[in-house]
Amino acid sequence: MADAVTADKDTGQAGEQPRSVRVVLLALMIAMMLAMLDNMIVGTAMPTIVGELGGLQHLSWVVTAYTLATAAATPLWGKLGDMYGRKGAFMTSIVVFLAGSALSGMAQDMGQLIGFRAVQGLGAGGLMVGVMAIVGDLIPPRERGRYQGMMAAVMALAMIGGPLVGGTITDNWGWRWAFYINLPLGAVALVAISAVLHLPSKRAQARIDYLGAVLLTVGISAIVLVTTWGGTEYAWTSARIMELIGIGVAALVGFVFWQTKAAEPIVPLHIFRSRNFTLMSVIGFITGFVMFGAVLFLPLYQQSVQGASATNSGLLLLPMLGAMLVVSMIAGRVTTSSGRYKAFPVVGSVLMVVGLYLLSLMDTGTTRLTSGLYMAVVGAGMGCLMQVTMLVAQNSVEMRDMGVASSSTTLFRTLGSSFGVAIMGALFNHRVQDVMAERAGVLGSRITEQSAQLDAASLAKLPAAAREAYQHAVSAGTHSAFLLGAVVAVVSLVAAVFVKEVPLKGAGPKAPEAPEDDDSAGGTGLKPPVAESV
Repeated sequence: MADAVTADKDTGQAGEQPRSVRVVLLALMIAMMLAMLDNMIVGTAMPTIVGELGGLQHLSWVVTAYTLATAAATPLWGKLGDMYGRKGAFMTSIVVFLAGSALSGMAQDMGQLIGFRAVQGLGAGGLMVGVMAIVGDLIPPRERGRYQGMMAAVMALAMIGGPLVGGTITDNWGWRWAFYINLPLGAVALVAISAVLHLPSKRAQARIDYLGAVLLTVGISAIVLVTTWGGTEYAWTSARIMELIGIGVAALVGFVFWQTKAAEPIVPLHIFRSRNFTLMSVIGFITGFVMFGAVLFLPLYQQSVQGASATNSGLLLLPMLGAMLVVSMIAGRVTTSSGRYKAFPVVGSVLMVVGLYLLSLMDTGTTRLTSGLYMAVVGAGMGCLMQVTMLVAQNSVEMRDMGVASSSTTLFRTLGSSFGVAIMGALFNHRVQDVMAERAGVLGSRITEQSAQLDAASLAKLPAAAREAYQHAVSAGTHSAFLLGAVVAVVSLVAAVFVKEVPLKGAGPKAPEAPEDDDSAGGTGLKPPVAESV
């Protein structure tokens, strides 16, 4: 097509983005929303699904199968895009995701649904990675900041709208449409990308690292299962959890060793020689840890202690997500205009530590206004971090490693969320059960024996004294969980302090030349991409 993203290789200055690029970006945001929205829509529909298909004992696997497949496939999609071309890999991942969605909607029993959700997860692993890597190809680093607000808006919309959309679809159209709704959206993204996006095709001579793929898949799967089952399905010290830990550690150690020998490694270890890339991986892990822990426990606190409606659970997070969106847009604009970014990881980490500490102070008397202000502080911190971590990680590697850099950063964030939900959840459950036993005796222990997280219906059936005890217990549990989050967020702050600021090149005033060493991305990683025709 006539339109093209133009970039001068010497000055790194880019022209105004043509309409075709905006069409591609819109399609990419639709694909990103598919990846983020799915679990939240399906979660709302789960009670109806169990009522029709049965298999309550296998309920957790509907989510676990999707999460496992997504985490395991993420690095593979990134490498395939680097080897064979990003457009083809990305479109293939969309097709796999849509096939899994269609099959999930047609499932006749719980076993089929779990299997088809795994297929869906395999495709989902390539959606987020594909979006980030293609944006990295099309938009020079200096210009990439202005699109942070768009990505943050998609994330906020998915978290707020997911439960509402899921409930509406299930109530009016049936639970199968919770999966079928992906088909028209995915089709729009496919058509737009096929017609408008033109990236050079690649043909790698090296073979895919199958042994590395198997070792990484086994290692990631074991880790995710440990964080999913530990403290719920099995005790943390049980033989099954110990076996999974052993398998996971052995597989990952074997994977790291093999990556030093493989001709075309899945995750080239040389990308970790860049100080900034390694630090961004750590910060991404901590951000995932904190964010998903907050998303899990804040609605629970507001429903159980503050008496908020479960129907509007997504809206309860609005102060946090709104602050994240606004700050992310500001960070993107400042990064684009100045080419500098180090202040955002530092300030974001400080805000996360302070915000989580404030959230840990909430008790049974905390008002919604006060908790909303505390959430806004955490949201502002995440707004400083969410997209800047990906931007700096991509800027720290060479163009040929853009896919694995994007997938590795995404994977660390995913693993962080798994650990955050598991560890904060275990601490929360333990604290709730202790306080219930203290305040309500045998009755309190019996109430929380099966689960420390009661739904609105179960809470309403409790005697007044037991309900009051449970409110104090949830308040104590969230205190412990958020205090842990604040301590963990300190690691992010330490990592942010050691980030080496390398001015981004791209549109705007010409950036000063940076020294070409390992800490500044090995030299070539700083040069803006020669933009492909679109």
